[in-house]
Amino acid sequence: MSGIVMTSMIAAAAMAAASASAAIKTEAVEYKDGDTALEGYLAYDDSAKAPQPLVLVVHEWWGLNDYAKGRARQLAEMGYVAFAVDMYGKGVLATDAKQAGELAGKLRSDRKLMRQRITAALEAAKANPRVDAKRITAIGYCFGGTVVLELARSGADIAGVISFHGGLDTPTPADGKNIKCKVLVLSGADDRSVPLSQIAAFEDEMRAGKVDYQIVLYGGAVHGFTNSANGNDPSKNVAYNAEADRRSWQAMKDFFAEILKQPSG
Repeated sequence: MSGIVMTSMIAAAAMAAASASAAIKTEAVEYKDGDTALEGYLAYDDSAKAPQPLVLVVHEWWGLNDYAKGRARQLAEMGYVAFAVDMYGKGVLATDAKQAGELAGKLRSDRKLMRQRITAALEAAKANPRVDAKRITAIGYCFGGTVVLELARSGADIAGVISFHGGLDTPTPADGKNIKCKVLVLSGADDRSVPLSQIAAFEDEMRAGKVDYQIVLYGGAVHGFTNSANGNDPSKNVAYNAEADRRSWQAMKDFFAEILKQPSG
């Protein structure tokens, strides 16, 4: 093969990659929960000709930061309309663990408000004409994992929810009977913040509600295993685990292939 032909092929491949990347658009979306102003982050493939499945992405306890936005862009590249939601309020981001705990704690202690806040995001995202309102799911990380489970417990008419290393507890386990969607829990087997007793209680709730649920435990993984910013010291109970990250993302793809009829490759 001549150098000219090879160069042309490389240039064509680079142009195709640039074109594919350029098709992914992102934008800030303002919406409200009552009097509270919120600002989510929408990512989508601008070249899509028909409405696409919607994935809500719920942030960790820090607030809507670059990590949740990055996951939204990844999902957009896979053919979804992804909406990274804002659970705290426009521009509200924790600067340290103490503040993050206070922000998340306010919603953890008020599950009605938590459900109200995530439902506001769902309604705002559903209104977008790019969204196929019959194919909706939600994923959440840590605090966000708890949020998507509460969305399910609210009886939301969606296809499924996925909790990545999220808390499974609830003050109202009887609400498991409200769940209409499928549930996938992806947790670290060594996560001390989600002990086996909490997992057992969650399973009892799911059984009582006759929910179609799955739980996957990743050996050696602790809390926050999908976020590389968490470092690699599991003794702190918050650490990145590359294998668990890869496997859980694939588990998400397989789940979506089942409930949204999307390719899992």
